[in-house]
Amino acid sequence: CGHAVEFVLGSGSYDVSCKCTHRFCWNCTEEVHRPVGCDIVAKWILKNTAESENLTWILANSKPCPKCKRPIEKTRGCMHMTCTPPCRFQFCWLCLGNWSDHGNETGGFYACNRYEIARMEGEYDETEKRREMAKRSLKRYTHYYQRWAANERSRVKAMKDLQEMQNVHIKKLSMDYSQSELQLKFITDAWLQIIECRRVLKWTYAYGYYLPEHEETKMQFFEYLQGEAESGLERLHQCVEKDLKPLIEGNTQDHFNELRNKLSVLTTVTRNFFENLVRALENGLADVDTMDVCSKSGLSGNSKATVGMKMKKSGWGKGTTSRTSVVGQTHHGQQQQQQSWSCERCTYFNQESPTICQICNQHRAGLWSCGRCTYSNNTTATICLMCNQQR
Repeated sequence: CGHAVEFVLGSGSYDVSCKCTHRFCWNCTEEVHRPVGCDIVAKWILKNTAESENLTWILANSKPCPKCKRPIEKTRGCMHMTCTPPCRFQFCWLCLGNWSDHGNETGGFYACNRYEIARMEGEYDETEKRREMAKRSLKRYTHYYQRWAANERSRVKAMKDLQEMQNVHIKKLSMDYSQSELQLKFITDAWLQIIECRRVLKWTYAYGYYLPEHEETKMQFFEYLQGEAESGLERLHQCVEKDLKPLIEGNTQDHFNELRNKLSVLTTVTRNFFENLVRALENGLADVDTMDVCSKSGLSGNSKATVGMKMKKSGWGKGTTSRTSVVGQTHHGQQQQQQSWSCERCTYFNQESPTICQICNQHRAGLWSCGRCTYSNNTTATICLMCNQQR
């Protein structure tokens, strides 16, 4: 834009913002990419534009013509291949042999027992191994790239939606609900949080791609944190896109305050999720060792749920347990103290629901639900306080 940007050393971050609202990294001049380092960003951008990915695709999805060596892509189920003009050599896709040597005795059009025999004898193992490795590499890259690109598209759309909200809908909402634009700031705050979270989530997929596959525990921990943050973001994004629509259309006069509270809470909860994610990635997922997740007895298989349970048991990301206490009365005449409680998953303080988080539907820790009457009992109880059903 032509403006000059001053960078102050010692700020702890290379993220800078221009007067024109453009944000970029002072160190590498690419877009803001926290929590991913400049080295990963450089490698990822290069990979997205490099010729090497074309070569990987060719290796994974084509074979050289046995006669002219031109790469041929297989687009149909039949194994009978014909090279493009002027070569026109006809060959078998599996064994690359001359098609004139094939027939019903070799397996027909959709199989090749000559290939199977050669494979068992080890003649094609090295070539096929390279091709399978290329396919796996391409599939893995595609998985991360598609999600990286999808979040970028969602971020760009969210920026347009925010602009429309600021230029059109906020003024209308201010008139319809007799609220100042400052009082409606919770809506723009939600959109700004979505835009920032989409940016962070986008770059976590680049982080995940370069995370060594053999570090399974770190990968599980990373995917757990990423999944929690992503699900929180989707709830917020859905609320802004769908729940606000009736508000804009003027059909929810009686639910304005309820919706404002819900959206404000979701914005805060989503911010908490992403702060946990960013902090963990910037620390190199060091919490894996702190929580003793990597102990052989602590994990079985590739279960994200197991990682989540380890996090909860270790106290990772927990908030305060209570704010106020309410005394309730059971039908047995016993007093039971109930407290507002902080959800271990999203940290939201619940007051209305004593057992299930109102934001993320997580069950409260330390309780068990009676199979007969569904009453939530403390873990120390062996008999349901409501119906005397054995646990």
